[in-house]
Amino acid sequence: MNPGSEDASQLSFPEALKIRPVRRLWIAQLVSIFGDFLAVFAVFSVVTFQYHGSPFLVSMILVAYFAPIAVISPVAGVYVDKWNVKWTMIASDSLRCLLAVTLLFQHSIWGIYATLFLISCVSSFFLPAQIVAIRAITPPNALVAANGLMSQAQQGSQVVAPAIAGLLVQFVGANACFGFDCAGFLFSALMVSTIAIYRKPGDSAEASVFDSMKEGLRFIFRHPALSTVIVSMTAGMFAIRIFGSLLSIYVRDLLHGTTTLFGVESSLIGVGMIGGAQLMPYLMKRSTHQHLIAYGLAGMGAAVLLSAAWAQLAAATAAMLLVGFFAAFVMVCAQVLVQQETPHELLGRVSSTLWSLLSVAQVVALLAAGPVGERYGVIVLYYFSGAALVLVGVAAWWKFQSGAKADATAA
Repeated sequence: MNPGSEDASQLSFPEALKIRPVRRLWIAQLVSIFGDFLAVFAVFSVVTFQYHGSPFLVSMILVAYFAPIAVISPVAGVYVDKWNVKWTMIASDSLRCLLAVTLLFQHSIWGIYATLFLISCVSSFFLPAQIVAIRAITPPNALVAANGLMSQAQQGSQVVAPAIAGLLVQFVGANACFGFDCAGFLFSALMVSTIAIYRKPGDSAEASVFDSMKEGLRFIFRHPALSTVIVSMTAGMFAIRIFGSLLSIYVRDLLHGTTTLFGVESSLIGVGMIGGAQLMPYLMKRSTHQHLIAYGLAGMGAAVLLSAAWAQLAAATAAMLLVGFFAAFVMVCAQVLVQQETPHELLGRVSSTLWSLLSVAQVVALLAAGPVGERYGVIVLYYFSGAALVLVGVAAWWKFQSGAKADATAA
């Protein structure tokens, strides 16, 4: 896509919110994701500051969450392309609500891990279904704004939830966070039930699961832009997850902070993401989605290197803001690119494949981060993470530049 061509007529955020289905789905996700962040940060706070968990035990929180997505998502995407999208989302939210209730009665680390694992199994179906729903209810010229809004629902929650979770855990207890998570899933299910979602059924309803998965993979690898973006994001996710998985240890051991400071620093990532997302409609008129993804990866790397080089509060605060700012480039542009370039009947499979690869990268990073962090320290890992992100961003930019020159020559 040439910068400034098709994106010139893109709707703004307020204009996209005037579309009733988009507005209702956005509200549903805002409440649900806020509850999710409360619960996850409550778990991090409990394991790190109450149980005094090691880097391995802290990293296992996210391993339990991402491992099912890595394994189940490719199969889930096949069924999402066949099932009714609306009822898939409602059923997923309802099941996650019931599973979140069990967190209220968990008193062991491994019981918490098991519950997060089961919630993630159900989320493997919800995530691709939501991407399909966004495209189904959104006009083409509102896709950038709609994805930006959904991203901002996550970012806004990331601003507020960590600080609130830290205070609630410290003064009330983790169950207050888990209770809100249950209510958030229930609210989301009820809100989605009011949205009319019409999606043309795929033509592979009778195909086997294996054949359907192959069809989605074949499309990805035959599409140069998508395959490059997915590979770049997978490598970048591996590096950034190493940074994020041990952030609570970084705050505790290097900044000498408490659960409250951990919540505040995590919130700053969300503040940065909101700033980055606000610029997306403007930037997409002047650059390609692919180049913005490359800039985002390299920018996150520079921010992580800053946090490693100066493990002080001021530098860490600036680094968190910059990580979030550039992360918005990657997430918003990638989702828009997938939705614009993928046929309706393949969108569930393609989006679930992306989630699966990203989750695999995160699980591998988490499994490595804990033991390596214990042996060599958080700072060494942060230097590795930052340098890897910069290199991935530069490599992606070079690949996109080469592709653009080849297209111009062919034209």
